[in-house]
Amino acid sequence: MFADVVRDFGEPVLLWQAGVLVGTLALAWYLSRLLRRTLDARRQARHQSLPFGAESLNRAFFPLLGGALMWLAASIAGQFIHTSLLDLALVPLLGIGLIYIVFFLARRVFSGNGETHAWLLLIERIVTVVVWIAMVLTVMGIQDDVLGWMASVKFRIANAHMTLLSLTTGLLWVAITMIVAMWLGSTFEERLMRARTLDANLKVVVARVGRALFMMAAILISLSLVGIDITVLGVFGGALGVGLGFGLQKIASNYVSGFIILIDRSLRIGDTINVSGLQGRVTQIRTRYTVVRGLDGIETLVPNEKLITDVVQNQSSYLTRGYAKVAVQVAYTSDVEHAMTLLKQAADDVPRVLQDPSPTPYLVSFGSDGINLELGFWIEDAATGTSGVRSNVNRNVWRLFSEHGISIPFAQREVRIVGPAGDMLSQAVINPETPSDLPASGA
Repeated sequence: MFADVVRDFGEPVLLWQAGVLVGTLALAWYLSRLLRRTLDARRQARHQSLPFGAESLNRAFFPLLGGALMWLAASIAGQFIHTSLLDLALVPLLGIGLIYIVFFLARRVFSGNGETHAWLLLIERIVTVVVWIAMVLTVMGIQDDVLGWMASVKFRIANAHMTLLSLTTGLLWVAITMIVAMWLGSTFEERLMRARTLDANLKVVVARVGRALFMMAAILISLSLVGIDITVLGVFGGALGVGLGFGLQKIASNYVSGFIILIDRSLRIGDTINVSGLQGRVTQIRTRYTVVRGLDGIETLVPNEKLITDVVQNQSSYLTRGYAKVAVQVAYTSDVEHAMTLLKQAADDVPRVLQDPSPTPYLVSFGSDGINLELGFWIEDAATGTSGVRSNVNRNVWRLFSEHGISIPFAQREVRIVGPAGDMLSQAVINPETPSDLPASGA
């Protein structure tokens, strides 16, 4: 390519190519800037943040549009003049655009949350080196010679005869299909999580099934492109089934149990559960295990099979409310009706106490020391705790009873001593001046 440019140097055709080159690059710059503004406007209209890796995609617009326009201009102008300069400029434009596209896919796959992953840096360096080597070979015009040399290097793997070119091409296709499948799975999950009409558990199930299908399709396509017969997977599938039946029985059971939990929605993220003495809040529901954060802040990984086979107490409800009671005793001399009215009033201004259904007082029973009353009421978000609410209600009961003269009796007991010692004690009480013959007792 350099030789062709040197051949055209000093000729008017080179000036024509330079003009077409400058005009094409200017048009590509304008179109890429317009496309970037359009995408940013759509993202702002949907109140979406800039995803990690989008900057690489924005940088790829100019070289890709420039390469497409350059190829179109070279195809049209090639019918009238030499296009050596345009052909030379087409190589770096397409190469740099390819590098940025791979950067975008790799960052969306390996670092979707914005954190730089070690695999991401390795892939970017390898892709950059390979693409630049390919561009240099293309510009020098020796790419066919290099490919011929790679095809001549033959070796044997097991019963398969392979060449360096076929091995490199196969690995390249496998890497491309896997990265594209992982990117499609990540994009599918991201769009699915933004849906408002689907249940949260159903989103997780569909997202994981979609990722698995994309990966399976990528494996089958890559194996076909490499030239491996897919029918051998039947034998591998049978062996895998036997392995699952014996060695991987627990793992397979946990995976199936995880999908059952997500599908039937028996547990949700945020529920407070009690399983085998472990009480805490569900923070994650994974395919193999569920993360439960205990009351002490320690997270425990509970196998999903245990949540299916054992008894699990779900202390959260879909209505997110719970019933609580406050018991109190009043003296027999108190006005019971007035005391029950004060009980209902004690729960009126307490936060999280629901007024529909309204708090209801009850006369429970007649005790040995007083009349037993009870106040029943519903609490909002009962899974977050009820002790503070009941404490506030009890404080209001004590304040209102004190203000309105409602007494809360304390236990009174009468002790009688039967026998001679009792009679002597009675005489001592009646005649305190009479000396007592009772033996002195120690403290």
